[in-house]
Amino acid sequence: MIRQLSTRQLTTDIIVAAAFFLLTGFVEVRASIWSLHGISTVLVAIFMSGALAVRRLSPGLALAIAWAGAILQMSAGLDPMASNAAILGVLYATAAYGTRLVFWLGFASAIVGAFVITLYLYILRTAFGLGFSWQNVTLAGFMWIAASFGLLLCWTIGALVLTARRARENRAAQVRAESEAASEQERVRIARDMHDVVAHSLAVVIAQADGARYAAASDPSAATSALETISTTARSALADVRLLLTQLRHSQADGPQPTLADLDALYAQVRAAGVDLRVTVDPMPVVEPPAAVQLAVYRILQEALTNALRHGAGPVEVRLDWRPDRVELRVANPMPAGAPTGSGHGLIGMRERAQLVGGALEAGADAGSFVVRATLPVGVA
Repeated sequence: MIRQLSTRQLTTDIIVAAAFFLLTGFVEVRASIWSLHGISTVLVAIFMSGALAVRRLSPGLALAIAWAGAILQMSAGLDPMASNAAILGVLYATAAYGTRLVFWLGFASAIVGAFVITLYLYILRTAFGLGFSWQNVTLAGFMWIAASFGLLLCWTIGALVLTARRARENRAAQVRAESEAASEQERVRIARDMHDVVAHSLAVVIAQADGARYAAASDPSAATSALETISTTARSALADVRLLLTQLRHSQADGPQPTLADLDALYAQVRAAGVDLRVTVDPMPVVEPPAAVQLAVYRILQEALTNALRHGAGPVEVRLDWRPDRVELRVANPMPAGAPTGSGHGLIGMRERAQLVGGALEAGADAGSFVVRATLPVGVA
């Protein structure tokens, strides 16, 4: 029933209503203000001005006050008055600011009000002895059309304003939703990259540290080599993490991303961790694949090799088949008893990376091995 208005809006409405009352309440008084006609005229002006004052604060209340003033005016037998113009503002407010119920009550009031105005004025004319005639009936019909047009026009303008305001609100909500969705996608991308970088680097570091601990007893130089690998891997991971954190804090553009040229370094890290890695690339890519495909291949291989390093037992086979329109990727390693069958965040991230470039990925146990298969489109030859 009561809308929230700012102090400035409420003050403006009250000032406008007061000025409207001063202009209409006393201008219409043709006899003494203390006469019945004068008192009735001032009371009607008060009702209409009051409805105008609360039209935005409470459109439903304003409509009720306007009807009360109209009924008082007809009961006193007064002619149409300048203060009746407030009805137009009230009808506009019911459509522009009212609730759903008030919205349709305003529409009904415009229809009923036009009929009441016509009937009231026609009865007044017949009361003055003009009598019944088809000319008067025709005049009443035109009067009803004019009254309906005027009242419905104000209500329609309010409805159009309401529609425009809701359209602006919907557009603003859509922009906010799109912005939040983009931010969420960016957070997911950064989290996926963070997982790939940190999980792979830590797996290599752990494997090197464990291997060096046992190898140092018989070959002290092995510990030095392992520490060098650990240092290189950790520095690379630290640089990647700093880049991701910079993007997260400042929403900057993507920094340098891994490409196919970085696969050799990835293979070297995995072999340095003690994995028997066997890589086959046949056929080779004819042209340079898109950057998004190169990144997807690198990250999928990185995660698959990390899982093989952590959970596998035995040689790891990697095969890349570069076709004119796609690349087929396969990573397989023996799976010991009790090893995870594949439901972690890493596998989810690999599937997401494949889907982002329009491809597909499958991962799971196959004849005692854990196999990752991916098909990524690279365009038409």
